[in-house]
Amino acid sequence: MALTERQNEILRILKENKTAGVNALAQELFVSEATIRRDLTEMKSMGLIERSHGGAILPENAEEISIFFRMEKNANEKERAATKALPHLPPFKSVFIDSSSTALALAERIDLNFKTVVTNSLPTALQLSKKPNINLILLGGSVHFNTNSATGSWTARQLEDFAFDLMISSCAAVIGGGAYERSLDQKEIKRVAFKHCQKKILLIDHTKFNAHGTYRLASLDEYDLVVTDAAPPESVELGSAKIIY
Repeated sequence: MALTERQNEILRILKENKTAGVNALAQELFVSEATIRRDLTEMKSMGLIERSHGGAILPENAEEISIFFRMEKNANEKERAATKALPHLPPFKSVFIDSSSTALALAERIDLNFKTVVTNSLPTALQLSKKPNINLILLGGSVHFNTNSATGSWTARQLEDFAFDLMISSCAAVIGGGAYERSLDQKEIKRVAFKHCQKKILLIDHTKFNAHGTYRLASLDEYDLVVTDAAPPESVELGSAKIIY
């Protein structure tokens, strides 16, 4: 389910004020209070907001959008990026798959028979557990309600005990010549995994170009391959990065 223009405006207001009442939102957006309540109910189901008495508040980790919403958003673009990446995967016996919905789209298509797969994503682990003959390892840690992934210092320490052939990951935004995250926790987990992987693939859909991201994860040319569904805009500085679109 994609956000409507009005729901995006509600999200903008909440990001500025952290909280807003139904009456105030209805007046500012020139709609009825019943319409606002329906919008807030839908946004809460996506993990974007929390309801308060008479309104809504932005959760502390609101920068991370619900994995279930992300799986639906731009699903066709993610599928195209995953399809483009498949022929370019290097041989591997072990792989770290991050908690992104884009990486999950690719993971579901890969032949993982007799491979070791490590992930911090509950949805990814659940999906891959349906496949036979996989040595599947789910990292432990603190699980946030909207990301459905394990994060934190304990999760990072567990990654120190691995050496991966391949890392399949995405990011929240590509700005200039770098990949960025909205969550410091997600950035730290991926940076640790980065150090323990021989080959690294960044898989993104075109909406990540010049999107919002606060924490720099890596420069694009640190990845062995960047795969997306459409040509990047001129503002993206590829440097020596190899990109497929």
